[in-house]
Amino acid sequence: MSGEGREPQAIRKLGPGKLVIASHNKGKIVEIRELLAPYGVEPVSAGDLDLPEPEETGTTFVANAELKALAAADLSGLPALADDSGLCVEALGGDPGIFSARWGGPQKDFDMAMRLVEDRLGETPDAPRDAHFVCALALAWPDGHVEWFEGRVDGTLVWPPRGTQGHGYDPMFRPNGYDTTFAEMDSDTKSGISHRGDAFRQLVKAVF
Repeated sequence: MSGEGREPQAIRKLGPGKLVIASHNKGKIVEIRELLAPYGVEPVSAGDLDLPEPEETGTTFVANAELKALAAADLSGLPALADDSGLCVEALGGDPGIFSARWGGPQKDFDMAMRLVEDRLGETPDAPRDAHFVCALALAWPDGHVEWFEGRVDGTLVWPPRGTQGHGYDPMFRPNGYDTTFAEMDSDTKSGISHRGDAFRQLVKAVF
């Protein structure tokens, strides 16, 4: 297993073949497919296999990623990769955090979720706008073995949202050192600095 600040030491390598992306989030699936493209795996989404979405009962990003990856691996009989990620806003005590998708309601309306974040920040005059994204990746095999990797990127929240690329909270997140939001960046630029890109680089170094 791997955590922030530790060198990934994979017990098991991942060979060529089918790999389930344990997600029903279309934007996330596209991003993960692009990151996996160079490594000889054949990604299939949980939706393609009609796999149900398990209830996310974990209290951390890693726990929820493991839960989703293990469920998909067990039901499909294939290795499965799950991502659990979210936006953590310092002035909101780390919220929305692991509940990032749920702030968008049953329809996962991220325009509504971003507005809710902005409204909550507005309740405190001069609230700092520091925030960070976290991405936990869990790679599970049908026998229950799991490897996990966690990435992070820090930045500032902007309002109104800007850009049409990316997904989720990307239009209101400007990474440190950049003048553009994630939603204003092309996918290569974003992947080079993002929380998901960070976690993937750890995974690639460890398992391929």
